[in-house]
Amino acid sequence: MQIEELLNEGLKREYKVVVEASELDAKLDAVLDEFRATARIKGFRPGKAPISLLKRMHGERAKGQVLNEAMQESSTKLFEEKKIRPALRPEVDMDQYEDGKNLEYTLKVEVLPEIDVDGFKAPALERWIAEVDDKDVDAFVERIAGQQKTFKKAAKTVKAAEGDAVLIDFVGSVDGVEFDGGKGEDYQLELGSGSFIPGFEDQLVGTKAGDETVVKVTFPAEYHSEALKGKDAEFKVTVKEVRRPSEAKADDELAKNLGFDDLKGLKESVKGQLEQDNKSLTRAHLKRGLLDALADEYSFDVPAGMVDLEYRQIWEQIKRDAIQTGEAKPEDFDGLEEPADKAEAEEFRSIAERRVRLGLLLSEIGVQNKVQVTQEEVNRRIIEEARRFPGQEAQVFEFYQKNEEARAQLRAPIFEEKVVDFVLEMADLKDKSVSRDDLEAAVRAIDEEDANPTKGKKAAPKKKAAEKKPAAKKAAPRKAAAKKADDAEEKAAPKKKAPAKKAAAKKADK
Repeated sequence: MQIEELLNEGLKREYKVVVEASELDAKLDAVLDEFRATARIKGFRPGKAPISLLKRMHGERAKGQVLNEAMQESSTKLFEEKKIRPALRPEVDMDQYEDGKNLEYTLKVEVLPEIDVDGFKAPALERWIAEVDDKDVDAFVERIAGQQKTFKKAAKTVKAAEGDAVLIDFVGSVDGVEFDGGKGEDYQLELGSGSFIPGFEDQLVGTKAGDETVVKVTFPAEYHSEALKGKDAEFKVTVKEVRRPSEAKADDELAKNLGFDDLKGLKESVKGQLEQDNKSLTRAHLKRGLLDALADEYSFDVPAGMVDLEYRQIWEQIKRDAIQTGEAKPEDFDGLEEPADKAEAEEFRSIAERRVRLGLLLSEIGVQNKVQVTQEEVNRRIIEEARRFPGQEAQVFEFYQKNEEARAQLRAPIFEEKVVDFVLEMADLKDKSVSRDDLEAAVRAIDEEDANPTKGKKAAPKKKAAEKKPAAKKAAPRKAAAKKADDAEEKAAPKKKAPAKKAAAKKADK
């Protein structure tokens, strides 16, 4: 094999590679020998067919296999000799190959930069800490109590208003014919809740106990039942009671209804959950401070190809957001591969470059300090993914077992978090006491930036997009923290089970 360097500029490399014809011929004979061992050719016993015949019958297939293997082996050898770490898949351009001639091709590749992290020292950081006080706990408990709304029967003369509930019997029909799932008895419907299809609840405002009325509605075009999509329907409704809302009080009775011995026990549970939530918020804020500090301290060239990929992801996200919010239609982006405004394009490319640089830096710190992700940690993440798809767990496990790239995508955020933990353990942290509101607001801003760097922007954004975390990642920290708070609230104050909605009256899924 012969290697000639054609380009060595920054992180770009280009080589001309020549594989001698004699080497290719030897490989071709070896491949044909393998074919001969299994080929069934009329007139010849297995393994006895002549090579000349095999070349006529399988020569093109064998040649393709040989050329492919020769390029893979030679490029691997090139990387080893030149000590190249490819940033992305190399670009290979092969000249027209002629039988019996040398194989010649050019290989273009971008290499990963050399990042000097020898003697790395973690930056000094400010750690925001919010203590949970009695006011926080009381406010949370009051919020729980507010969600334990019940309804009490009102006088027969009271007319239902939005926010009230009505106890009703109903029968639905289309073109005078009742349909499956269109009937209900003793159903409590909160007016204004949006539980039933649009227009249904509005027509019951002003009714009172004993009223009989006909509600006329049109099923949404996207309704889940094919037979009812877009159909006009009538519901004969009997109002049996009007019920006025009554909120629960934060007292021992509320706590006992939620499974606690008394109000003190409920508050202790809430306090523990809030403290855990605050720890998650603190870490999210601290991690952003770390990334900003690293971005300020380290500057090095990054592969343009990696930046291009990240840039395209940003632009695709802008387009998706614009379409989802109704600010644009898919056809508005026909032929538009990037923002029309050059300044905007440069802005987003700068964001992409920062993301790539931080990702490479964290990766190098982790590698140099032997931070590793165990198979057990990956397995736990696969289990978490499987739980998101009830009934399909086996398929999820099989998917990750067979897909190395998918497993790598799960491993990446685990690795990132472990590197961050490693650095934070070495960092000089100065604690600062802040209010929960301030900490929550700061992390919410980070979350919004991380989850949607183009939030509030139209297809041609005018304001600077926020920067994103560097590597493939899991849910943003604030979301995780908020979810824990919500889960805590659910655990502390589980809502009463709502009555099953009738299919005919169910609001269309969004």
